[in-house]
Amino acid sequence: MRRHTGERPFSCRICKKSFAVTSTLKIHIRTHTGEKPFSCNICKKSFAVTGTLKSHIRTHTGENPFSSNICKKSFPVKGALRSHMKTHTGEKPYSCNICKRPFAASSNLRSHMRTHSGKKPIICNVCSRSFTGIGYLNRHVCVGSGEMPYTCQVCQKSFTRRSYLNSHMRKHTGEKPYACRICEKSFSEKGTLNIHMRSHTGERPYSCYDCEKCFSKKTDLVKHIRIHTGEKPYTCHVCGKSFKWNQDRVKHLRTHTGEKPYECSICKKSFTDGSNFRIHMRTHTGEKPFKCNVCSRFFGQASHLKSHMRVHSGEKPYSCQICKKSFAQSSYLSIHMRVHTGEKPYQCDICCKSFATSSHLGRHMGVHK
Repeated sequence: MRRHTGERPFSCRICKKSFAVTSTLKIHIRTHTGEKPFSCNICKKSFAVTGTLKSHIRTHTGENPFSSNICKKSFPVKGALRSHMKTHTGEKPYSCNICKRPFAASSNLRSHMRTHSGKKPIICNVCSRSFTGIGYLNRHVCVGSGEMPYTCQVCQKSFTRRSYLNSHMRKHTGEKPYACRICEKSFSEKGTLNIHMRSHTGERPYSCYDCEKCFSKKTDLVKHIRIHTGEKPYTCHVCGKSFKWNQDRVKHLRTHTGEKPYECSICKKSFTDGSNFRIHMRTHTGEKPFKCNVCSRFFGQASHLKSHMRVHSGEKPYSCQICKKSFAQSSYLSIHMRVHTGEKPYQCDICCKSFATSSHLGRHMGVHK
């Protein structure tokens, strides 16, 4: 009857929380005492309630009794299935009351709230480092111990978490279960789909505290912050040069090794990094994927579009430190600086006369024709 009346006569003496039945109160008391009377007979891990122990046992047996009727994916606990079903429906019923960000699961919302409060209640009993969620602690413990209990049966690669193994397996199967509802593009990971969705919504939830610039990906914010801090955490082991980003260190290492792994199949020209290779391929295909939204002109490189936009905005961000004259492009500033330095790097190979710009040399060459 208490389900209908809402009566909760049994109260916790410590936190005053009330319950309808004594058994629920008894389980709740264990959150205060830390008592965990139910132990796994395989790994000896202990739990406060029998239901949690039963779910845990399935991590050893591999049993997944709860299946999605849409994609047939299976889960060890009913709650995990309920959360998964929201990936099909798109339902996100739990919203942050501070930043309004929605979540599919209440546990994800609770973890998110700690990013606002700064609370890190989960503590590692080895090094006393604190974390916002139990998942982060488990990951930390595996990394610290070197334990990688989840192994791919195809390539034998091991992982600290089952979710990492599941994601990895899709490289072998080619499965892309997460589809965009707007453009139908599919992804192997939910996180990649979430990031992709921001290309449609324009959402940029990660803000820089210094300049308030916003980003759609947290990794892009982390990289951006190094512009302000000057941090260069990636060091070349050959010459000791440091870099803000690891991919720059990898590209730099090729200047020592001479490696150029990206080869054009048309002209056989090789490149040290993939981005320059992709830009080069457009010289063959004629592709110009970057469009000016003002005059509809197309460009082969994002940097060329960025420079072009200054024609419309009138922005001139590059200033001469001597005469304060400003320019729309850094190359224009470099040419201008030769007015002050007297540098003339372009020399006529017929009469040895020198010029400040290649265009001036080109006009001069007409004298010799």
